[in-house]
Amino acid sequence: MSRLHGVFLIRETKTKVANPTVVVAPETRRKIPALEGSSDPFSFVTDELQLVEENLIRAIRSREQTLTDIAAHLICGGGKRVRPVVTLLAFLAFGGKRIHDIVDIATAIELIHTATLLHDDIIDRAETRRGKESAYRKFGLKNTLVAGDFLFIKAFEFAGKFDETVVEWTADACALLTEGETLQGYFNRNRNVTLDDYVEIVRRKTASLFQTGAKLGAYLAGANATAVEETHRYGLNMGIAFQMVDDILDIVGHVELLGKPTGMDLRDGNPSLPIILALKAEQTAVCETFQCPQPTEASIGAALDTIKSGAIIQQAKSISRGYAEEALKSIRKFPPSLYRNGLKTLVHLIIDRDF
Repeated sequence: MSRLHGVFLIRETKTKVANPTVVVAPETRRKIPALEGSSDPFSFVTDELQLVEENLIRAIRSREQTLTDIAAHLICGGGKRVRPVVTLLAFLAFGGKRIHDIVDIATAIELIHTATLLHDDIIDRAETRRGKESAYRKFGLKNTLVAGDFLFIKAFEFAGKFDETVVEWTADACALLTEGETLQGYFNRNRNVTLDDYVEIVRRKTASLFQTGAKLGAYLAGANATAVEETHRYGLNMGIAFQMVDDILDIVGHVELLGKPTGMDLRDGNPSLPIILALKAEQTAVCETFQCPQPTEASIGAALDTIKSGAIIQQAKSISRGYAEEALKSIRKFPPSLYRNGLKTLVHLIIDRDF
């Protein structure tokens, strides 16, 4: 079960081991009270999302059952599908008509995202993902690495059928992802990391798919260059805010909702927003734990308590909301529609989730 504040998305999935097939039970949705006066933006694109799900299931079929199993382990594991939703809503907000085209692009975006998660878990030696054993732990390093490559290739089966601009933008997003990962590695346990360094990492590693999906949606809908650029800004700022909230939840979130333990950034030495603010404030427990190659659980707990006890979390929330507001400014320039409202509500859901 995956959760955005005020919206539960429930995906019950089963995988078959025989033959390269995947069986997925019908997706169901259950709403609980959300933001006052708002609607579930996922419900605006229910039919289109179902087509994305069907594409994903077809895409991960391989003659090698192991590849299918690894891909299904994550694809059918309850992802929020936020990136496809942004892509679909942006397309419809600008009057797009060729639904199957944007469904293919949304599928490509989700396949790329899933591939990066498989590779991230290898890099981080992650034990869990989305509340269950990670593919890296379940299937091993080599198989998981190859499965990630498999999904990248499958993504371009969908994106590669479009014009040069679409292919170029999609490829650029993949390049940014790899650059972001490399940059994050450079600043791993690096005391000299700055807030500007962090934003650049997030811009490449997380926001790239949000901004690419959004601007591809507008582009394929036939929007003019100014509108496409505005959707690009929307996706960029929304994606940065999204990652900042993830970083905050790594400190103060609930394990059952995160699907993994808190404090993972400290364990892995990744420079998250709260950690960087704590480093800047020269909080000793955080500085020592962040720079330690193998911090103990006791030191991680002490560092987390230090961050939570001061003003760091509120500072981080304020910064994330600043980026969210920039995304909302872009939305105000979109033509009025239900789908524009969906993009606006999605920002609120992301920035307020679980706080």
